[in-house]
Amino acid sequence: MASERLAEIRAGGRIPTHVAVIMDGNGRWASQRGLPRHAGHKEGMKSVRETVEGSLEAGVEILTLFAFSTENWQRPRREISALMSLLELYARKEKEELVAQGVEVRVLGDLDRLSAGVRRAVDGIMQDTAGGKNLRLNLMISYSGRREILHAARRLAAEARAGSLDPEAIDETTFSDALFTRGLPDPDLLVRTSGEMRISNFMLWQLAYSEIYITPVLWPDFTRDDFYAAVLDYQKRERRFGRVSTS
Repeated sequence: MASERLAEIRAGGRIPTHVAVIMDGNGRWASQRGLPRHAGHKEGMKSVRETVEGSLEAGVEILTLFAFSTENWQRPRREISALMSLLELYARKEKEELVAQGVEVRVLGDLDRLSAGVRRAVDGIMQDTAGGKNLRLNLMISYSGRREILHAARRLAAEARAGSLDPEAIDETTFSDALFTRGLPDPDLLVRTSGEMRISNFMLWQLAYSEIYITPVLWPDFTRDDFYAAVLDYQKRERRFGRVSTS
């Protein structure tokens, strides 16, 4: 089935340049099996690999994964510790393969909150994968869409106060360049797993005109075939960006 869907995607022509994913459902997956929540997070690492490889095969240029929000710091300490350990493990274990695949990894968010060990692992994977040409993988860690916008506003305000920026010159491009994702196109497609109908404070500025695809599949069960299904659905959409349909 996966190979058939991939062939259909390639025949369809229009590939999303940038796909963003809200990886949801780890806790429910674990609960359904009588397992601790961290077991769901661990199983979800396989789905990260599936989605990265699916993006490479489909020809997606940028993949952004919402891995850990600023709100997640309020979770039980044991769960946070497990999540951070998995992040460190991913950065160390997957680095060599990502380099071989030509994947450039960037970790975006409030990284100052990470422990020294996790930060070293994060810096290491970004440094070693720099220059990868086949896929840009953004891992959003300790990230909040609202805080990102506030950070950008404060940065621009400081530049204006210092006299290096004319407030009247601030436009959408200027503001976008002050975000974590500066230099990248906005997501063409947002995928959310687990069936929840919300964007959970994720990329609030960048998702203004993104196509949204909701799947009931829990993240640990998400495969590249599910990813291909999302891309195929996207290929059937007419993107109008607020304009009237051409048909």
